[in-house]
Amino acid sequence: MSKDEQIMELKSIEALIFLIRGQKVMLDRDLAELYRVETKQLKRAVRRNITRFPKDFMFELTKDESDNLRSQFGTSSWGGTRYSPMVFTEQGVAMLSSVLTSERAAQVNIEIMRAFVRLRQMLAAHTDLEKRLDALEERYDEQFKVVFDAIRALRKPPEKSRKKIGFEVKEGRASYGKR
Repeated sequence: MSKDEQIMELKSIEALIFLIRGQKVMLDRDLAELYRVETKQLKRAVRRNITRFPKDFMFELTKDESDNLRSQFGTSSWGGTRYSPMVFTEQGVAMLSSVLTSERAAQVNIEIMRAFVRLRQMLAAHTDLEKRLDALEERYDEQFKVVFDAIRALRKPPEKSRKKIGFEVKEGRASYGKR
C-alpha cells in the first residue's frame, strides 16, 4: 500500500470511530467492510471466541442505541438488520486480529490502531492547548481579555444553521381583481 493510500485509509478509518457510552468504538459492519468479510462472518468468529471479548472490549448496542445510530445514518443504509450491532473498543479491535487471521486483517488492524492513536494525540493536544490558554489568561491583564475571547470563539465549532421546514414563496404578491 502506498503512503497516499495509507493516509486515505487512516482518514476514512477515523471517520468510522464513534463515541458510544463514553468510549471510542467501531461498528461490526464497518470493521467487516474494512476486513473484506461479511458482517455475519465477523460476528460468528467473535461468538466462537467470546471469552476473548469482555465487556470493555466489545458490547452489543441496546435497541435505543441502535435506533439512534440508525437515524443518524438514515434507514436505507442499514437495510433492516435483525440483530443488534456489536461495537468494539480499541482493545476489542486489537483482539480481532487474533480471531481473524488473514493478512488483510493484520494490515487493517495496524491502520485502525494508528487511527486510535492519532485521535488520542489530537485530544491530548486540544487539552494541552486549553491549559496553556488558561495559564496565559491568568498571567495577562484585562486588556488581553478580548484576544483570549476571540481565540476561544475561533476554537468552537461553528453552529449549524437550521433549515426552515416548509415552503417559502420568494416572489411578490399577486394583486387579484384590483387595478
